[in-house]
Amino acid sequence: MRIMLDTAKALLLAAEKKAREIGVSEDIAIVDEGGNLIAFHRMDYARIAGIDIALNKAWTSVAMKMPTVNLSQAALPGGPSFGINTTNNGRIVILGGGIPLIKDGRIYGGVGVSGGTSDQDIEVATAAVQAYDSMRAADSPRPLQARIGSYTQNT
Repeated sequence: MRIMLDTAKALLLAAEKKAREIGVSEDIAIVDEGGNLIAFHRMDYARIAGIDIALNKAWTSVAMKMPTVNLSQAALPGGPSFGINTTNNGRIVILGGGIPLIKDGRIYGGVGVSGGTSDQDIEVATAAVQAYDSMRAADSPRPLQARIGSYTQNT
């Protein structure tokens, strides 16, 4: 399921709802399969520094094909991936809160969350992933439509 803007907005909504439930202000990013930003939401009082962190968590989850928390232990001194966070112009994030959006083994995008502890960020990102999984399950087989100017093209 390709992630379009409407889908990304629904994922942001699910993530924000969870963040409010646990009492944390978060920066939330949704990216496509290439790590390109589709949608971003900065909750009231969320840290400005979290903007880049959230985007890079989402990007890292797609680029590394795994949740960012998986890199935490491996990136410790002496670990097999020590220093990985210094690659890609420092864009690789080894903090929890970035999770790829996967369907049938294929990555369609990622979510990145920053603003709380790693555990809180993971919880909020997981809410977006669960919303994505629910949308996939409810999605009936139908052609996708892309609007180009005043012309609608079935894809």
